[in-house]
Amino acid sequence: MFVHAARARPELRFLIGGAQYPAEFPWTDNVYFVRHLPPDEHAAFFSSGTLTLNVTRAAMARMGWCPSGRLFEAAACGAAIVSDRWTGIDSFYRSGQEILLASSTAEVLEALERDDAELARIGRAARERTLAEHSSAHRAGELVRALEQCASRTRATRSAFAPGEISCGA
Repeated sequence: MFVHAARARPELRFLIGGAQYPAEFPWTDNVYFVRHLPPDEHAAFFSSGTLTLNVTRAAMARMGWCPSGRLFEAAACGAAIVSDRWTGIDSFYRSGQEILLASSTAEVLEALERDDAELARIGRAARERTLAEHSSAHRAGELVRALEQCASRTRATRSAFAPGEISCGA
């Protein structure tokens, strides 16, 4: 979805980052490469473009409901994201409102045709959703609440047993 989109739109600049691209990668004149970015430079990278492409690793996509940390990181930066489709993505972001979804190069090219103001609005919406529901603080709070619920069920179950009996949970 990246290489073919770059070839189809030679007047645009495409930036790709990462350390695992082989020398025989099909580079074109409009694709710029940044090898490895330290974490403190990720926000600048994600904020530098009009649209960020997220492609989920095949094993993660097969599992479903398993977004990469980079997806949340880009969204938290307010990047407008076009992502591949995988089971469960709609439980994290609303398609067309907080993220754009694509299954083909043609759909990535359609996303590139969107108005900059619309892409900026999608990026802001993704950022708001990420900070409200997908931050580490929010997830830690969810874990604490789940553990508290489990503990209270265990206490309630335990009180139903005679002294000395053991409960194995709720």
